[in-house]
Amino acid sequence: MNIRHFIGLSALLLLANSNALYAAVDINNGKNMFNQECAECHSVKEGKNKKGPSLWNVLGRKSASVSDFNYSDNMRSSQIVWTTDQISAYMEHPKKVVPAGKMKYDGLDNPKDRADLIEFLSSLH
Repeated sequence: MNIRHFIGLSALLLLANSNALYAAVDINNGKNMFNQECAECHSVKEGKNKKGPSLWNVLGRKSASVSDFNYSDNMRSSQIVWTTDQISAYMEHPKKVVPAGKMKYDGLDNPKDRADLIEFLSSLH
């Protein structure tokens, strides 16, 4: 096998794997996970806060940036930007990511459910 064939095959495998991963993400399960795990305290409507801040357009947003929500001092000083990886870590173990934060949630252990939930949240913009 020459280098061109190797690169072409590698690209095809990468594309196939990324498509399989994308297909594995279930936005409907993400919405269900939001309703089960988050909706009591968070809204997905722009400008509507509950016990927690609105999660409208949360991906890419800086932590503690919803102006009319009263965040904990630790969340305000965290300087987190809610990337996919960062929000996944926070969903899994909120108290490890922001010790002494206000969120009263133990975490979402299942990585598939977190990925689905993040996919749902990423659709809100």
